[in-house]
Amino acid sequence: MQVLVGKKAPVFKAKAVVNGKDIVDGFSLDQFIGKKYVVFFFYPKDFTFVCPSELHAFQDALAEFESRNTAVVACSTDTEQSHWGWLQMSKNQGGIQGITYPVVADTNKTISYNYGVLNGTYDASEDGEMIASSEMIAYRGLFLIDKNGVVRHQLINDLPLGRNVDEAIRMVDALQFNEENGEVCPANWTKGKSGMKATHTGVAEYLAAH
Repeated sequence: MQVLVGKKAPVFKAKAVVNGKDIVDGFSLDQFIGKKYVVFFFYPKDFTFVCPSELHAFQDALAEFESRNTAVVACSTDTEQSHWGWLQMSKNQGGIQGITYPVVADTNKTISYNYGVLNGTYDASEDGEMIASSEMIAYRGLFLIDKNGVVRHQLINDLPLGRNVDEAIRMVDALQFNEENGEVCPANWTKGKSGMKATHTGVAEYLAAH
C-alpha cells in the first residue's frame, strides 16, 4: 500500500457509466481540476452484498457532497458492461438502480494498482506461468482530492468492512474549513465547531475553551 496524501492523484482515462445508463470512453478525474473537490472511492465487486449498501449510501448523501462543490466517483475492477447491468437492477434485487454519479471500469486493474488498493500481486510459478495471489480486486479505498488534483485524505478498508459516508463528508468539511480559515481541525471536529491556530498559544486557547 502506498500513501498518496500530499501527492497528485494518479491520472487515468477509462470507460465509465454515467447518469446510471450512459457508457462513456476516456473518463478522467482531470475534468474536475480547478473546479471541484472529488471523493473517489473503490469497491471490490459488482453484484455483491456490502458494496451496494455503500453505493446507495453515497447516492443518498449526494446532495450533501454537491452542496460542498464535491463530485463523487466510484470505481471497481469490473467491466463497464457489468456496471451497466448492475445499474439496471432494482435495489430490492440487490442492484444499484438510481445511482447517478460515475462508476469507472478499471478492467485492466491499473487504476487500483496506481492508487495502491489492489488486493494481491502477480508472480510466476516454477514453470514460468503467471499466477495471482488473490482475486486481484480493489480494497475499499477512498481518496479526497482537492481542486488542485492533490490527494488530501485517504482511507483503505479490508473487503468485509463498509465505510462511513458521514465521515467522508466530515473530511470534506474539514479540508474546506482549513482552506477558508487557515485553522486546523482537532479531534472529532465537525462543521460549525471552532478550529485552532497551529501554534502553542492557539492550542492552549482551544483546550482551555473546551
